[in-house]
Amino acid sequence: MSTVVGIRFRAVGKVYYYDAGCCPAVGVGEFVIAPSRRGTQIGEVVKLVPDPPDPPEGGWRAVIRKATGRDLTLRRLLRRRELEALLFARQKARELGYEGLKVVEAEISFDERFLTVLYGAEGSTKTDVRPLHQSLARKFPRKQVEFRRLGPRDVARLLPGMGACGMEERCCARFLTDFAPVSIKMAKVQGVSLTPSEITGMCGRLRCCLVYEYEQYAEAAKTLPKRKKRVMTPRGEGKVVDLYPLKQTVLVLLDEGGVQEFRRDELEPWNEAEARRRAEAVSTD
Repeated sequence: MSTVVGIRFRAVGKVYYYDAGCCPAVGVGEFVIAPSRRGTQIGEVVKLVPDPPDPPEGGWRAVIRKATGRDLTLRRLLRRRELEALLFARQKARELGYEGLKVVEAEISFDERFLTVLYGAEGSTKTDVRPLHQSLARKFPRKQVEFRRLGPRDVARLLPGMGACGMEERCCARFLTDFAPVSIKMAKVQGVSLTPSEITGMCGRLRCCLVYEYEQYAEAAKTLPKRKKRVMTPRGEGKVVDLYPLKQTVLVLLDEGGVQEFRRDELEPWNEAEARRRAEAVSTD
């Protein structure tokens, strides 16, 4: 029976699944050598899968072996070479006059056959990176140079900087391996200000953290009247102007003037209250 493990090749990156039958005793936190689309890589085991699903077509890719101390030393050396390649690529991009192109990372495969340059570019039009590719190919003739364009969120993940919330590391740089869709509706349901500076992150897109508590807010809001709905309160009729889902209260603009907060159990829908009032008036007559 195969031993399937989840491997991550970067500190915060996608998890890939491999058959670790060659080293069944491998554990979480250990490093292994494994093949990838861009050459042989060294990665960290981050997950054990004791009951794996059916393998993909062609079967699971196999781990080659566990990493040795020498492998880990070589890995640190490769990180220095990657930095050199990154600085060279940025310098050449400036010399070639690229505008709106941001070189954010350079990756060298563990077997040193591949050099992958990760970059971001403003706008949706395709950027011609052939002149920059040729410069790097001349500088690193023994490596197959590839360019890979990233989306704004992936670019922000690789750049240093403090999060808008004040944390020294942003969520995308700490633990987010996949980006869930984020919408303006999520901000509205949670009562977050729709000012662009309040809801956009360093990437220029809606903040990922708007997803975290959205489901709880949406579920709690189901039991509350919607904004602009008329309700009957202990202080008379009014219109709902704001919701506090987690507190299960609403803010009501009263017809008699003033705004007051009420609990959910203190409110009646206006149509039901009106019907009751009319029924009482008929019975009195």
